[in-house]
Amino acid sequence: MTDTLVLRGGTVFDGLGSPGVVADVVIADGVIRAVAPGAAAHETGARVVDCAGLYVAPGFVDAHSHSDMVPLMADAQPFKLLQGVTTEVAGNCGFSFAPLDETSAAVVDAMYGELACAIPSPPGSFAAFLDLVERHGPTNHLAYLVGHHTLRLTANGAGDELRPGAVERMQALAAEAFEAGAVGFSTGLIYPPGCFADLAELEAIARVAGAYGRTYATHMRDEGRHVEEAIDEAVAVARAGGVRLQISHCKAAGRANHGKSAALLERIERARLAGVDAMGDQYPYLAGGTVLLALLPNRAAEGGAAAMTARLADPAYRVALRADAERGDPGDGMWAATTPAQVIVTGHRDPAAVGRTVADLAAADDGTDPFDTLCDLVAADPAAMIVIEMMAEPDVRAIMASPLVGIGSDNGPPLGLQHPRTYGCFPRVLGTYVRERRVLRWEEAIRKATSLIARQFGLAGRGVLLPGAHGDVTVFDPERIGHAGTYTDPAVTPEGIETVVLGGRVVVDGGTFGGERAGRVLRA
Repeated sequence: MTDTLVLRGGTVFDGLGSPGVVADVVIADGVIRAVAPGAAAHETGARVVDCAGLYVAPGFVDAHSHSDMVPLMADAQPFKLLQGVTTEVAGNCGFSFAPLDETSAAVVDAMYGELACAIPSPPGSFAAFLDLVERHGPTNHLAYLVGHHTLRLTANGAGDELRPGAVERMQALAAEAFEAGAVGFSTGLIYPPGCFADLAELEAIARVAGAYGRTYATHMRDEGRHVEEAIDEAVAVARAGGVRLQISHCKAAGRANHGKSAALLERIERARLAGVDAMGDQYPYLAGGTVLLALLPNRAAEGGAAAMTARLADPAYRVALRADAERGDPGDGMWAATTPAQVIVTGHRDPAAVGRTVADLAAADDGTDPFDTLCDLVAADPAAMIVIEMMAEPDVRAIMASPLVGIGSDNGPPLGLQHPRTYGCFPRVLGTYVRERRVLRWEEAIRKATSLIARQFGLAGRGVLLPGAHGDVTVFDPERIGHAGTYTDPAVTPEGIETVVLGGRVVVDGGTFGGERAGRVLRA
């Protein structure tokens, strides 16, 4: 059996934005050894894959994943490999599954259990969690951020007020995570408990990240009416720590905020000119996906799931909560940014609610007010998930065209009714926005899917197709690549991904996953 693989005669893209050139790619012992026309002629006994007429690119790097617990599932999960993704950055939006103790693990399971693949969150250190993932065997490579929610829950509990010493405890836990290999830290400033943090708390963690040369990734405090102020806050955190800044799933959210893509991009450009290494990522859809409780004001979730459920049972509390929700200021939730008809329940303890909109469920319940239906749904399942339409196509295109914004799927686990980005984000970018709508050139889209993201998270030797780089490669048919999944039928296998190579091993051959768990945990 040879350890040499030759990808022969495809149009090769280096991942840095250069136009493709017809060449052979030689991979030996998991490393790219040569990229040149005719290089295959010098290899004997190698496995040869004919790539004539196909595009050969570095394996795609997903900037924004919630695949943290996927490797712990019983079966290998190829949903990312089938998109050409060889590396994911997990632990986003403040959600990581370490470090946890028994108490904080129970809170995570109660409020965000849908992200855990129906597996109980494992108490333990960040190092222990990475070891656990490694033992189970990832299907593709995974790099992990440590989540601010998790740090705060473990150091401070679910309350909104900080206890004495909590910030110092968060700093110590973050340092332990960085020592273990976390590539950065993340926040989700619209979700509890992260939404209760002030700037000083975030800056304190950023200073620890800066000491380790790590990255700050943020789901900002606002992605619509106050997006400018939210970016300013993110930039201030990054500047305090001297760290790279990754602005997660860039968008102009909410009907009243359509057109704000220009303001968002201008703020990122301004930050870079001021010396902060700021970038962003984006998924190519008009709808997002999140937890149902994100529609409610932050104060609804104070104290954790049990306290929230008890408060939501009080009709008078709901009246006051609704007034805040309809105001739509930062901290007031996303209710004012959408309509009940645009909110599809994708995960809930009541299977009869799944696949239906909040408007449909309200009408079916003898015309119950949709806000009361929302409160009933959250009270019945605080971890319920939704897909929510919020964006406008011109904003999606404008953000995608920026050279400062890469690709991040924001996928959930491959269970139940997920957003189609879980199964088809990268093929959709290439098929819909490159080939069909011509928003990007092939070489620029591939850069956004590879080196732009790898660089931002310090993933050395990944995201490029050059001699000496890791042997992670995606081969696809530019005429066929795409994804036909929808919000109500998302789990459709993408078209056009022909071959995926992970560490020099062919793991997808002819569009079919071979079953091997060949991924690694990538530790900084």
